[in-house]
Amino acid sequence: MTTQPDNPIALSDHDHSEGPVNALTTLLLYGDYECPHTRAAHIAIQRVQPRLVETLRYVYRHFPLRTIHPHAQHSAEIAEAAAEAGTFWAMHSHLFRHQGALEDADLVRYATEFGVDETRARDALATHAYATRVEADVRSGLALGVHGTPTLFINGARYTGERDARTLEAALRESAVQTKPA
Repeated sequence: MTTQPDNPIALSDHDHSEGPVNALTTLLLYGDYECPHTRAAHIAIQRVQPRLVETLRYVYRHFPLRTIHPHAQHSAEIAEAAAEAGTFWAMHSHLFRHQGALEDADLVRYATEFGVDETRARDALATHAYATRVEADVRSGLALGVHGTPTLFINGARYTGERDARTLEAALRESAVQTKPA
């Protein structure tokens, strides 16, 4: 699938996703690595994913809240550096687990743990090598009316329910039932 200018929710090859491409349900999360609420949503999603492994596709897009989270932009950029090394999801979870340590030195150390050359990681942060990629996610979020994090969409519809694992799983299961071909 490719992103279409008139459809910011359309998934593309540059989206970070886990789960079957043809899943009955797609959960799209716009998040910020420094946001405690996004971290809580991340934990809930991690709990739900193993129970919906065959029916759920999970997609993450960056939406760093730069004015209130000073480390969010660089965290998203270093996640993209890890993506280039093929370790996005490992870095993604690691950043949430270490949300209290997101200084550039921490990010470079994490990147090297996940296969990014140290010099390349430092240069990526200094030059904002992945800022355009992060900004593409932000623009798609703004086009969808995203103003804060976490913002979730289930099969293209904004999800406004509770974000605990049990409630989220019920909403995902219900969406799968509604989407299932007759």
